[in-house]
Order: sequence, then C-alpha cells, then structure tokens
Amino acid sequence: MSRFTGSRFTFGVDSFGDITVDETGRPYSDAETIRALVDEGVLAEESGLEFFGLGEHHTAEMPLSAPDLVLGSVAARTSRIHLGSAVTVLSSDDPVRVFQRYSTLDALSNGRAEVILGRGSSKESFPLFGYDLRDYDVLFEEKLQLFAALRSELPVTWEGTTRAALDGQIVVPRTESGSLTTWIGVGGNPASVVRAAKYGLSLMLAIIGGNPARFAKLSELYLKSLEKNGFPERPIGIHSPGHVAVTDEQAIEEYWTYYQTYLLEARYERGFPPITREYYERELEHGSLYVGSPETVAEKIARTMQKLGASRFDLKCGMGPMPHTQLMESIRLFGTEVVPLVRDRLQSR
Repeated sequence: MSRFTGSRFTFGVDSFGDITVDETGRPYSDAETIRALVDEGVLAEESGLEFFGLGEHHTAEMPLSAPDLVLGSVAARTSRIHLGSAVTVLSSDDPVRVFQRYSTLDALSNGRAEVILGRGSSKESFPLFGYDLRDYDVLFEEKLQLFAALRSELPVTWEGTTRAALDGQIVVPRTESGSLTTWIGVGGNPASVVRAAKYGLSLMLAIIGGNPARFAKLSELYLKSLEKNGFPERPIGIHSPGHVAVTDEQAIEEYWTYYQTYLLEARYERGFPPITREYYERELEHGSLYVGSPETVAEKIARTMQKLGASRFDLKCGMGPMPHTQLMESIRLFGTEVVPLVRDRLQSR
C-alpha cells in the first residue's frame, strides 16, 4: 500500500516575475509584467490550483522586488487559492517587516497567506540593501531565529548581531489562526534541512537540476530531525521548473528556446554547466525539468513525489522571455489536466 493513501496533496505554480513578451515578441514593461502576474494568479485559482507563489528578485530581467504587494492584488481577485513567497530572501530583509507584510496579506486574504523563507540563490539583494556576503550564514541563522519567535505572536524578547534587540515587543498584526504558515526553502544543503526541523517548519525542496532522487536522503534527514526535536511530521514540498503543452513535442520545443537563453546568461554568474541540447534532453529524461504533455508531466511529478515522500508540488512556470500566452496555457493545463492525473497516480501506488 502506498504511504500516500489518505494523504492530502497540494499543487501550485510559482513565478519569478520574468519579463515576458506579447504575441508579437514585444517585451513587456516592468509594470505590464507585474500586472500579468496578477492575471496568472487568478488563472491559477480558476484552474483548480491551491497555491500561487512569487519569488523575490531585484534584476532587470525579473523586476519582482515586492511580491507581497502583487499577492495582495491577487488576494482581492480570488477567494480560495493560498498565496505566498517563493522565496523571501530573509537574509537581506528585516524579519519583523517580513512577518508584518505576510500577516497583513493573511488578513486581506482571509487566512490564505504563506511565506517560504530562504537564504537566496540570487545574491543581488545583498549589495542593494547594504549587506556583506561574508555574513551570509550568520544573517540567515539569526534572522530565522527571530522570525521563529515572531510566529508565536507573543511578546518577543530577542538579541543578536544583525539588527536591534527586542525586549517584550508585541508585533502586529497578528493572524486570526494564531500562526503564519511558514516553510523553509532548501536547495540541497543538509544543514539547512536540519535548521528547518529545528524550528518545526515545513520543508520546500528547490530542485532545479539533476536527478531529483538524490534529495530522498534530505527528506529522510528532515523527518529524523523533526522527531529528534520533538515535532510531529511536517509537509515536504518540491519546487521545480517546467512547462506543459498539448503534446510533448510542442512543450519541449517551446521551452528549449527560453531555457537555453536564460541559462546561457546565468551560466557565467552561477557556474552552470554548458547549455547544450544534449544537456537539456538529459534533464528532461532524468533531471528536474517537468516539460511535456499533461500525461508526461504528471507521470514524472508523481514518481518524484513518491520517491521524496512529498505531499506538495509547485511548478515554476515561465522561463525568461516566454510569450505570456504560452505561460498562461501552461498554467491552465497544469491545473486542469496534470494535477488530476498526478492525484490518481499517487493514490493508486
């Protein structure tokens, strides 16, 4: 019998706010890109999805510097879908302000807010806000410690080296449920997994390349660490990039153009391997790209979730200047066709 029998699975889509283009190939302005994100969030709910996430970035290619404001606009046009960050770069932000912004979103959305905290694989926020990358680890450790204390919604007393101390401080607004839903985004670092378990926070595995099966050990480590720290099991989620079209051939060709362009630029900044068609096809077959027809994508997602013991999967939609019409169709197909197939596969295994 599958360990998933009776489990509640959740599915969502994430965006980093990539500058997209219209049907003629004209790039959207920053403002048009942000307004398009609101339309994507509305479509995600209409397509039956349960989460819409926006990742914080501060670049000309991804001008999504205030995702919580965009999510507030989505909240006003939706009624059911959960809304959150994917991720919030806590290291270069103030934990008090992060808590206040997302507890405000929680109020506006009637309890639908979530926050996914991470150290951030993109470093542009550090110099922008005056932080030294040499303090990368201590910034996240101290700020996460403070954020965990803030989640109690009780008066907070805290002292560290990265911001002013708090002495019995009440932080508002408080949530109606008494606790803001919080995840830790992890890119493969075992220490980060242990840290998430230390605070009893849910784990989001950001798997953007390579065979996802290698993350199974991190899932095991997380569950053991939760038990060691006296916490019950918490959800494990997966965030990975992908694209859905009617056929495998259409999806693969649509995605290849923008995948190649984006990673060619990012390669020099982050040390990615050479971007070849062979590399791309290897990622499609054995790696962490979920690209293809609804049947193909559903089978791969179900297989990955089962291997990692995950109950949530968020598909990172879009890649570089992909036409907005293609991106919207991918969201629609993911919600209306892929997700029902994944649920059926998981429940039958």
